[in-house]
Amino acid sequence: MSDARFEDGVEQPLRLIARDDRDLQIISALLQDAVLTGADMRFDRAQRRFSLLLNRFRWEDRDRAAASGRRFERVRCVLDFADVGGVQHQGLTRDSDTVLSLLALAYEPESAPEDTAEASEGEPAGPGRVLLTFAGDGALSLTVECLEVELSDVTRPYMAPSGKAPQHND
Repeated sequence: MSDARFEDGVEQPLRLIARDDRDLQIISALLQDAVLTGADMRFDRAQRRFSLLLNRFRWEDRDRAAASGRRFERVRCVLDFADVGGVQHQGLTRDSDTVLSLLALAYEPESAPEDTAEASEGEPAGPGRVLLTFAGDGALSLTVECLEVELSDVTRPYMAPSGKAPQHND
């Protein structure tokens, strides 16, 4: 058996699960510049789940689109967090008119790394916080019992309305 390659997902909907910081970094890279409105966030306190419905830029298709001269694509996806005990936010509004741009996801363990045994492969990281950073100084902090995050594409790709790839000045 061989490891999956980035190119393997080009024509397939993504469905990824993160249970440790390295996995979450991959999902974070794929979600950079994903957009949503404040109304696209849900916390189900009874189920301990926090979900976002995002329009993510298809980074895995960028080079192919540029080489062929076609427009870049986005796809709707759901980002779902399990075992969420609490949600805090700063600088975000929960209305359907405000467009938010996700910049990054990060995991912070509850205790210092030297104090905790490293999680076995395939086992979720322990208690901590997941930080979602948005453009314009917005942020979400999710208190989690363990790290279990799922990213699932839920629509077919569509042409990005701007027709451009997101760019960041260094």
